[in-house]
Amino acid sequence: MTLRMIASSGLAAEKVANFDQLNRELGKLAVTAADRRARCVRYDDELPHFTMPHGKVRVLLFEKMTGFRDGPSVEAAAAAIRSLATEQGWALVEADKGGVMRPEVLKHFDVVFWNNVSGDVLTLTQRAAFKAYIENGGGFVAVHGSDGDPASFWPWYSDELIGARFKTHPSNPQFQEAEISIELTLSPLTAGLPVKWKMTDEWYSFVRSARLTNSNIVATIDERTYSPGTNPFSAEPVAMGGNHPIVWTRCVGKGRSFYSAIGHLPETYSDSRYRQLLANAVQWAGGKSC
Repeated sequence: MTLRMIASSGLAAEKVANFDQLNRELGKLAVTAADRRARCVRYDDELPHFTMPHGKVRVLLFEKMTGFRDGPSVEAAAAAIRSLATEQGWALVEADKGGVMRPEVLKHFDVVFWNNVSGDVLTLTQRAAFKAYIENGGGFVAVHGSDGDPASFWPWYSDELIGARFKTHPSNPQFQEAEISIELTLSPLTAGLPVKWKMTDEWYSFVRSARLTNSNIVATIDERTYSPGTNPFSAEPVAMGGNHPIVWTRCVGKGRSFYSAIGHLPETYSDSRYRQLLANAVQWAGGKSC
């Protein structure tokens, strides 16, 4: 969290007028050994041990979180991926440790699926290994909270791999029914899906539309079918207007990135249309071309 984010989030007891002065004062404070240990406890480098099962697409389900964790949605997403792996014949391995992000492990997988991952979860070495895996042809699929952290700890992840930074979501009410429209109609990614459908979820807005970052838009959300409202902490608008992508893909080096902002409510992962979308995403990300 930056000072400006704390001030705009409502977490500060009073308004801060001079950020520069406050930063100077904070800069004078010593960082103790205890401070360093507290920060480093979020990291791990445990070498995972697993036996790779047989399957057509090899999927690593990654579930480490040091930020916000909504247990029901995480567990529902994991259950959906397990059942899809059985249905689709994927080889599935699950991991909740950053130590899995190393070249000798990642080389065994076609796709890494980030299940609502939040917070600062990887060391610099682990980041470098994952970045190299993607840029050299790896596949990436991520859902909802994997881009739902307002603090960007890793600019490459937010700006290049995902392609849009989370801003906020409606709060009153938080969960609303809205209409989703498929934009990428002639693609294996949307095979078996209706052109439009309605569902209830927590609808993310982004600082900048993924359409403006050279992403390939798979689906959009019609803001006329729900009430975006305003950010309760900053009073800034939640609405993005007529340009509100909710699912998209990106080419990152030789790799393939798929992100869906849908997926807060556990029942979302039981929806046959969303399950079809996730099945298509993993198959696409596990391919060889973007």
